[in-house]
Amino acid sequence: MFNYYPKNFKANGWGWHRTANAAAAVKGFLNKERGEGSSEPLIGNGSLYPKLPSEDDASFSGVKLYPALPAEEYESGAVEEVVEEACAAVNVHAMLGETRPSSFGPATYQDFKDIRSRCLAEGRRFEDPEFPAVDRSLYYKESLDRPITWLRPGEISDNPQLFVEGYSRFDVQQGELGDCWLLAAVANLTLHRKLFFQVVPDDQSFDEDYAGVFHFRFWQYGRWVDVVIDDRLPTYRGKLVFLHSAEANEFWSALLEKAYAKLHGSYEALKGGSTCEAMEDFTGGVTEMYEMSELPPNFYTILLKAYERNSLMGCSIEPDPHILEAETPAGLIRGHAYSVTRVKYVDIETPGRAGKIPLLRLRNPWGNEAEWNGPWSDKSPEWRYIPESEKEELGLTFDDDGEFWMSFKDFVNHFSRVEICNLNPDSLDPEECPEGCTKKWEMSVFEGEWVRGVTAGGCRNFLETFWRNPQYTVTLSDPDEGDDENKCTIIVALMQKNRRSQRHQGLECLTIGFAVYRLPDYGHVPKPLDVNFFKYNASVGRSQAFINLREVSARFKFEPGSYVIVPSTFDPDEEGEFLLRVFSEKDNNMAENDEDIGMGDVDDRVKELAPDPEPADPVREFFTRLAGSDGEVDWQELKEILDYAMREELQGQGFSKDVCRSMIAMLDKDGSGGLGFEEFKSLWIDLRNWRAVFRLYDVERRGAVPASHLRDALHSAGYTVNAHVLNVLAHRYGTTDGYIQFDDFIMCAVRLKTMIDTFNSRSSGGDYATFSLEEWLNRTVYS
Repeated sequence: MFNYYPKNFKANGWGWHRTANAAAAVKGFLNKERGEGSSEPLIGNGSLYPKLPSEDDASFSGVKLYPALPAEEYESGAVEEVVEEACAAVNVHAMLGETRPSSFGPATYQDFKDIRSRCLAEGRRFEDPEFPAVDRSLYYKESLDRPITWLRPGEISDNPQLFVEGYSRFDVQQGELGDCWLLAAVANLTLHRKLFFQVVPDDQSFDEDYAGVFHFRFWQYGRWVDVVIDDRLPTYRGKLVFLHSAEANEFWSALLEKAYAKLHGSYEALKGGSTCEAMEDFTGGVTEMYEMSELPPNFYTILLKAYERNSLMGCSIEPDPHILEAETPAGLIRGHAYSVTRVKYVDIETPGRAGKIPLLRLRNPWGNEAEWNGPWSDKSPEWRYIPESEKEELGLTFDDDGEFWMSFKDFVNHFSRVEICNLNPDSLDPEECPEGCTKKWEMSVFEGEWVRGVTAGGCRNFLETFWRNPQYTVTLSDPDEGDDENKCTIIVALMQKNRRSQRHQGLECLTIGFAVYRLPDYGHVPKPLDVNFFKYNASVGRSQAFINLREVSARFKFEPGSYVIVPSTFDPDEEGEFLLRVFSEKDNNMAENDEDIGMGDVDDRVKELAPDPEPADPVREFFTRLAGSDGEVDWQELKEILDYAMREELQGQGFSKDVCRSMIAMLDKDGSGGLGFEEFKSLWIDLRNWRAVFRLYDVERRGAVPASHLRDALHSAGYTVNAHVLNVLAHRYGTTDGYIQFDDFIMCAVRLKTMIDTFNSRSSGGDYATFSLEEWLNRTVYS
């Protein structure tokens, strides 16, 4: 059995990791598909198959090449189907990682109810082909020190249940896997019913319609993903090896861990992480961490507003290295996770004066008598100064239930850190919100990518390339409610995508961060901001540090105005995808700070390099000789003409057939498959301009344009594109070492002109155009 690992469909590519035998098998399959005796290449611009390495590289060593398809075809799933077919034909197993469910759902879409119905009808139990019960689903690097047996819950316990007397933190017992970060988040999840059943759907059980199949939902980079699993669990001598419940016949927590492992490719991929990461996957929220030694002056207000917006809050005390869960004299447990369940200014009436005091209600998840015993604890004398009506509103009880109140001052003095998970606006149903939790964050989300040589500019230390990073404007119009300084709160969170599931390829998290710049209220600045702007303007905010975590976030208070956020890796040319989210109390208008896509004027320098638009006599004679009686040339005849006319740039290689076909399609208005001389003349003018642009930006004189000059080269050719399109073009037409050859540059220009002309022909001047399916197919398939 061989492994096939998808690299990243959204980035239009795959990484190949196979043995020589598997490589030969896939090549054989593709050869067979192509047909005996066919000269059709295995890969070409327009081929559906991934690019294969040379014959002397049968091991696919280090190959990361991109198939030649536009993004729409990736969205349609066409590529995925072909690769799955190829893998199935040679017995190559497709491993499910973060990349695929986040963008497309599981490798072959798995519908829980459909699978369950089919299994019940056929009288069998589900066995998941996407995450099989084999060693590679456990580990990708470490060897196992004992034999693991995969058993279903019915083979482990006589009476398996998903839940035994409901669900609680006691159902979360750590096994041999170092994923305590995940367990802490699962335990926290049990405190919030709506969120819990969003992750653990209640339409499944071991009693009714049991077929050995379960499903769980996780938030992945802006989408909720449904992960389907079978219920075979890793055991040793009949006992669960990893996460399990205190009740021997309760299995929701073990199955949840398996689904999370499948999402990331293996159980081993879950080793090491942060509770914040898992809480975000369970809620879609943005997490902030605060050390009590470095609190902002308005921290209680931050807590109060977080509570009003249903944020999940937890706190802990630095653990004693010598004593597990040591108890402090004040009754608090070190190294233990407490939940903050209420934040409120409480009315107080003392003999001297009346006013409000900032209090917090905390909960020890053990739910027992281990409680705070200081001021405002259960039955403490301070409560006699609180009016009865206020006590009633607080729902005050003094049971040994693990829940207690304390003052904000004592809270800061006794706890070490606080975590706040700010929820998406759509995470909670307003009808289920606790009293006082009626507000929601406003949120904006953008997805982006750093591409080597194009949009991976590195941090501000690298001034000459920093401006090439993606840029986003945020406009803050209304100050926060009740803010004395008339400022606006925003939380900026930058998350890198798909790194945990790529650990098996040796990829760890990139070192990431961001900077925020204030745009001037008047005057013109370029879009995107250029190197001169960053040379003379300092940032007004930035992430605390560049760090190799999945997400970095920071909270700011800014005056109303427009700001630009620049997310980046620390070093230039580090590739990756990211999700940028901005939370604010009032509306924030967020947009990409980039050029509009379209056509402009050709650079004057290009006109100087190509002054005479008419085809020279030898080229005209060549055309007349090949055109024949119908006066038109087809793609093969066009190739002969252009290979001769542009032999210097082509360096003896010749244009590919796909470039020539695309040139024909660009000007062939009647769909005849050929060009007359007037059409050829129009093409010739464009080609001379594009050749002049290529010569202008072939700065190294190696017969290729560096990808870092692609935006400028397209400007000179009369095109403006944004970072998204630039990234796609670099993936599609660039080489692995970051250059664009002449043939590919011409193809890029042809496709851009064709698609922009096609759009403009159906647009009424706005950002949208209307096509019938037939019109769309005619233009896109032919071109």
